[in-house]
Amino acid sequence: MTSDEVTRLLRTAYQDEIETVMNYMTNSIVLDGVRAEAIKESLETDIQEELGHAEQLGHRLKQLDEAPPASGEFEAHQDSLQPPEDSTDVLSVIDGVLEAEEDAIETYRSLVHAAEDADDPVTEDIAVTILADEEAHRTEFRGFRTEYASN
Repeated sequence: MTSDEVTRLLRTAYQDEIETVMNYMTNSIVLDGVRAEAIKESLETDIQEELGHAEQLGHRLKQLDEAPPASGEFEAHQDSLQPPEDSTDVLSVIDGVLEAEEDAIETYRSLVHAAEDADDPVTEDIAVTILADEEAHRTEFRGFRTEYASN
């Protein structure tokens, strides 16, 4: 039987992925300027990957006789990923992405440990796979951060 902690973390991760999709999409639409193009393209690519993560998590919850949270349960947390007032403020979006990725990495590491403790290798495998994706996103945006901060 899967622990309540595994279920809680799966639900948290699912909701975070959905919020990330919303914020990445909004930022990829509202950013302006030549310097924003690479960031917009990366966010547009990541939207599909984050949506895929949410689907995986939702299916896992269903397999565990749980339901993924719906909009009525939604509680936003990604304040740093809100679109900037200045649509050319690419650096604030990069910083928001980095904060969201750090939060996701922390959640997936917790999920890996909770799944291992609950003897739930399927959830553990899903968490490890998504964790690797989130770490890759963080690495990409760290590179953007270095590049944009030096200009």
